[in-house]
Amino acid sequence: MNNKDINEIMAPVATEVNIIPVVKGEDQLKLDEKQLPDSLPVLALRNAVLFPSAVFPITIGREKSVNLIREVESGNGFLGAVPQNDVTIENPGKEDLFKYGTVAKIIKTLEMPDGTITAILQGFKRIEVLEIIGSEPYLRADVKYLDDIDPDANDEDLKAISGSLKDKAVSIIRSSSFAPKEAAGALMSIDNFSFLVNFIATTIEVDNFKDKVSLLQYANIKDRSMKLLTLLDSQIQLLKIKQEINQKVKSDIDQQQREYFLNNQLRTIQEELGMDEEEDIKKFRLKAQGKKWPESVAKIFEKELSKLEKYNPSSPDYSIQYNYVEFMLDLPWGAKSKDNLDLKHAQKVLDSEHYGLDTVKDRIIEYLAVLKLKGNMKSPILCLYGPPGVGKTSLGQSIAKALGRKYVRISLGGMHDEAEIRGHRKTYVGALPGRILNGIDRAGTSNPVLVLDEIDKLSSDFKGDPSSALLEVLDPEQNVTFHDNYLDIDYDLSDVMFITTANNISTVHPALLDRMELINVTGYLAEEKTEIAKRFLIPKQLKEHGIKKTELKISGEAVKDIIDEYTHESGVRGLEKQIAKIARVTAKKIALDEKHPGVIKKQDLREYLGLPVAMHDMQKGNEVPGVVTGLAWTEMGGEILFVESSVSQGKGVLTMTGNLGNVMKESVEIAYQYVKAHPEMARITAEEFAARDIHVHVPEGAVPKDGPSAGITIVSSMISALRGCKIKDGVAMTGEMTLRGRVLPVGGVKEKILAAKRAGVHTIVISEDNRKDIEDIKEIYIKGLDFVYVKGIGDVINYIFG
Repeated sequence: MNNKDINEIMAPVATEVNIIPVVKGEDQLKLDEKQLPDSLPVLALRNAVLFPSAVFPITIGREKSVNLIREVESGNGFLGAVPQNDVTIENPGKEDLFKYGTVAKIIKTLEMPDGTITAILQGFKRIEVLEIIGSEPYLRADVKYLDDIDPDANDEDLKAISGSLKDKAVSIIRSSSFAPKEAAGALMSIDNFSFLVNFIATTIEVDNFKDKVSLLQYANIKDRSMKLLTLLDSQIQLLKIKQEINQKVKSDIDQQQREYFLNNQLRTIQEELGMDEEEDIKKFRLKAQGKKWPESVAKIFEKELSKLEKYNPSSPDYSIQYNYVEFMLDLPWGAKSKDNLDLKHAQKVLDSEHYGLDTVKDRIIEYLAVLKLKGNMKSPILCLYGPPGVGKTSLGQSIAKALGRKYVRISLGGMHDEAEIRGHRKTYVGALPGRILNGIDRAGTSNPVLVLDEIDKLSSDFKGDPSSALLEVLDPEQNVTFHDNYLDIDYDLSDVMFITTANNISTVHPALLDRMELINVTGYLAEEKTEIAKRFLIPKQLKEHGIKKTELKISGEAVKDIIDEYTHESGVRGLEKQIAKIARVTAKKIALDEKHPGVIKKQDLREYLGLPVAMHDMQKGNEVPGVVTGLAWTEMGGEILFVESSVSQGKGVLTMTGNLGNVMKESVEIAYQYVKAHPEMARITAEEFAARDIHVHVPEGAVPKDGPSAGITIVSSMISALRGCKIKDGVAMTGEMTLRGRVLPVGGVKEKILAAKRAGVHTIVISEDNRKDIEDIKEIYIKGLDFVYVKGIGDVINYIFG
């Protein structure tokens, strides 16, 4: 505020003086009011207030004010220092002055180099301006002298108020760039309370000037000090805000200067290396000319490219927009690979890489046949479901090879965020396109074979449901305009051949299942596994382990024994692991020049694989009353299970053990109630039944078991135990039973048949309604098995007891 263009302002003493005059309260000049004139020359102060006892330098610039100072100094007289309302007025009148001021005396004047005068004034008494009586050569006014009321020296509040005033004043002086720093030391040495209040009020700069002037109206020094404390608090808060703003502005300016400097350097480096961003824009436009995208997409691209041109390369938005435009260009809009429509070639490729799986192969050949005749056709959406290790995922790769298309695989296992499918909006930090469009981008064509692996392992949480997002992807009527949130433009997926895989379709969203063509990829027979091992697995492992064909051969008996004794699965993944183990041991022997057999036989397996690990539940012939063999389906394929019942004297209590699920427990309850209602089937009376306890147990208690298909097995087990008579040898059964004794059809028939064959079963009892499922199975799978079709539980009991 030390502005030379504004006169009579509060200013520090010039460097030639460099002092802060302080007059102790007890040393103040005691004025007799009779010595003071009734009128005083008035010095109008701009942005400054002088209080009694205080000494303060004032810079004088106006001609009238200079004349007043010189005349008063020469006559050793007094003047009235009165603050001015509006600092812009050059010739103020009474209405332009505040009502109160201070009578002062000139201690010293200094002529400044710029022609102004600095006058050091000392205040003595407060005055009230009554009337202006003259304006030439300077203002003169009649005044009334006002006395201050000093506080009681014994007032206990004075010490606390004094300390607060000093602390706040020092804080303002240190924070302010205008107040002289020597003032802090000066005020700390002041002991007189009245003088301390007036000195701080005069010296401290505040933004609210009118509040500072209003202090002159308080005659009571203590009241004046309390008002001053409030004023100082407000000023401290204001200074803190100013400092924060200044610091932020300084940081912003520093950052801008830094970015400007770095951008200039970066531009220079880019020019030297030929990496100009304008060159990138040209490349984008040139690449866009070769795209086969719709006109609407071309307009959007041009709009987005124009946005990119406007962004500063150092801006975060630039990289976001750059990546978006680059992704738009990378997508294969309308670019398709040419399908190989040679049906014989396709069949040959499929057969050479996968054994069996005829249903899937036939479906692919049918698709190629229609494509060959019609020229274009929407790609099918297939869902291959079945136990692990049967070749579902690898089949997708073979299909792509047969069609001559690109292959992309996306694993859905554990995915729980919808954005993984649809992508994130590009406005988000780190936004990415969804996995579908990302796969299309990697393929480089719009018609790849895209395998969505493990679709039954999808989950959902607060981030959305990926299954619902896939509804659009896998619907031929909707995926023509698939909308990815990142791209924010409709993309045509109708040419993509989607193949999904699953182990258990019961966990897949029903609406999703409805959109797919379901193909059951069942497990393999032992004969099929042997053939797969000879054709595919053994040659593959020999190649991966660097072993020549002449160095390792595995006999057919050894392969069959590996399947029976060392694996327990519907697929061939475990079989491949055991063959790989044999290959590793052989490779070690070859590397160490140890002797090894050229052909691995059955008797060599223990040396290479160790003791047998697979414990198959072979059907023992149901040689004990109350034990019946059932058939079950699991995600790993078919299994056999034994249902055991025991009868003891009691009160008709039913006990169930074996880690049974709720549905299976209900099946046991239904079987019990049916036998209770028909005791003649067990060849006992109702009274005899009521006097017996029945315990139903399904072995392997650590394994959870559930499902309704063991209904007829449980009834047969109970009746066998109650009769004390075992059932026929080599018989297994599966079927749900109603409370009226009707036998209902079950699923997983083929897997259960494979399990029965592995266990040595030769007769299967099954519902009449499952006859169509049996007839649909190839002869090779049911060879050596007899089927007994039943409609009710009576048919079951009649057969198993002969």
